[in-house]
Amino acid sequence: MRKTVSFLGLIIGSALLFALPYVSFSQARGPAVAAGFTAKVDEYMQAQTKLRRFTGSILVAREGKVLISRGYGFANAEWDIPNAPTTRFRLGSITKQFTSMVVMQLQEQGRLSVQDPICRYLSPCPESWKPVTIHHLLTHTSGIPSYTNLSDYPRKMMIPTSKEEIVVRFRDLPLEFTPGDQYKYDNSGYFLLGLIIEKITGKPYEDVVRGQILEPLGMNATGYDHSEAILKRRAAGYVPSGDGLANAAYLDMAQPYAAGSLYSTVEDLLLWDQALYTEKLLHRAALDAMFTPFKSGYAYGWAIRPTSPATFGRKQIVHGGGINGFATFIARYPDEKATVIVLCNNEESPVGSVAADLAAILFDAKYEIPVERKLAKVDPRIYDSYVGEYELTPGIVLTVTREENKLMMQATGDPKVEVFPESEMKFFLKAFEWQITFVKDENGRVTALILHQSGRDQTAKRIK
Repeated sequence: MRKTVSFLGLIIGSALLFALPYVSFSQARGPAVAAGFTAKVDEYMQAQTKLRRFTGSILVAREGKVLISRGYGFANAEWDIPNAPTTRFRLGSITKQFTSMVVMQLQEQGRLSVQDPICRYLSPCPESWKPVTIHHLLTHTSGIPSYTNLSDYPRKMMIPTSKEEIVVRFRDLPLEFTPGDQYKYDNSGYFLLGLIIEKITGKPYEDVVRGQILEPLGMNATGYDHSEAILKRRAAGYVPSGDGLANAAYLDMAQPYAAGSLYSTVEDLLLWDQALYTEKLLHRAALDAMFTPFKSGYAYGWAIRPTSPATFGRKQIVHGGGINGFATFIARYPDEKATVIVLCNNEESPVGSVAADLAAILFDAKYEIPVERKLAKVDPRIYDSYVGEYELTPGIVLTVTREENKLMMQATGDPKVEVFPESEMKFFLKAFEWQITFVKDENGRVTALILHQSGRDQTAKRIK
């Protein structure tokens, strides 16, 4: 798992994926699907694949009916084995919604309360953690530093390590803020939730997930990933390298644990999605609580997006994942019972943009077929004039920084991502179908930036 993406890759935690690309939308046409839907999706996905951005599987469903479920690119590039709807991908941070479900089930069974202090279940428990509750862990508001953001994580991620040894890495670090005051995406919190689940049940985390979720739903192609196990139809994980792919860095699967350890298929995740409309796993009141956002739109293992142009005028429930060699995304539109699932075995596949564009095709909204962007050579010294903070919407600020010869952008509560120059004023993101244009006033001072997506623009004014 890449340190900068932290299992989520791109939920990104948060604002970058939570504030999905700005798109136009039209009125819903009801349950009917726009004419030529499958052909449009395939044309779009073939373009993504041709640009060497995408290798993985997708599924789009509405009212429980699968509209398209296909694989693109290779599950194993060395043997030319194609991806398929049955290919198994590491999920990264989509795991968190399963962890959250188990916690809510244990609460419904009377075995814990989300308002319980975590020190009731963890020992040794440092003094600084005493105000932290299970609710804070679920909502990324504990203030506990994320172990995947520590400087030595890229080196240690490959080493077989016990859960106790991983906790020692961050247990004695000071809190980053008072619990409950802020949102900051945190893999440490979900790691600790796994320990709490094991403490209460007396069983390994993976056994609890299997017994309480996977087996009741018939999710037979989902489980905890172990590198040493022979797993049929497992996708290999890749990273871009030149004009092709390279094998992703090794990750010991004890490291992601309850924050990002599961694997699944697009078809199994549809079973999961459909179960969330029922009370098979949890009573309605508890489900409602699980989908109630706390800070920065984050609930328990899900990001909740209110109706806006960025969500096609619909309520949206999303989460993404990023782990060594893989990028994943699931978007749910509960009022339409529509679902978009994107699982990729290229860790830099633009999963957020793909999911947004597939939803645009489904809802007959505007989208663009991706085209290759040319990287320009510019003097990195010009980046200094772009450094600052830009307010995209109330509560979402884009912070632009320079790191040596790279220009970086970070949305509120998110990891940093690199932006690449097309010219001195125009830049693009590889992880999303976003382009950025910096705006100068008559004195040459940068006053704003404009995000371009699917033919629509959104201005973020410079505030600092």
